Amino acid sequence: MTEQTEPQAEPTEGKPAAPDPVVVRDAVTRQAVLGALLDEVKSAYKDAKTAADDLLDKAYKAGGTTKFDALLPDGTKVGSSSRQGGEREAQVVDAEAFRAWVRDNYPTEHVVEFVPAQVVTAVRPGFAGKVLAEATAAGTAKYVDPTTAEVHDVPGVELKPSRAASHRLTYTRGSKAQPAGGRELVAVAWRAGVLVEHLPALAPAVPAPAATEAEQ
Repeated sequence: MTEQTEPQAEPTEGKPAAPDPVVVRDAVTRQAVLGALLDEVKSAYKDAKTAADDLLDKAYKAGGTTKFDALLPDGTKVGSSSRQGGEREAQVVDAEAFRAWVRDNYPTEHVVEFVPAQVVTAVRPGFAGKVLAEATAAGTAKYVDPTTAEVHDVPGVELKPSRAASHRLTYTRGSKAQPAGGRELVAVAWRAGVLVEHLPALAPAVPAPAATEAEQ
């Protein structure tokens, strides 16, 4: 049955011609299809990453392993996941102890403000940032006076995790021996139907085996 389409309106002066409704519908359909497939892939990827990260963390804690390769069913390497170490930075964990230390050792960096019915004391933000930055760089809650070279153990400051360890997945790059990179190799394997178990809902159908002469 031939689909009936509405006739295109003739352009009027000052207005562009309306696009063919069939073309518009095809564009919207393409967006809808790809959007649905993208949602499926995003959901599956999130689950896969969670499972991989959990296993990678356990492998690291058990034996210190920091890298695992990603291999296709035929053993071809397409990428690898490497552990990225976490970071620590100095943070004020006891504001009162830190303020008292600044007051006693660097009074010019200690601010006293008088407001109605109360007195507010605080450390100048610039100085606090300088102390914390130096402690972070040193890896310990210490501050070296730039004038006297005296090393202070800074109270109220500790080094705490600022970024948890993570895992970074990278794909192989093409080379003379293997021109295709990891992403391209995965795409080829996907089209060949050998990665069905990874996303069965969207996997291409596996071609039926050719009939033998005895079966014909």
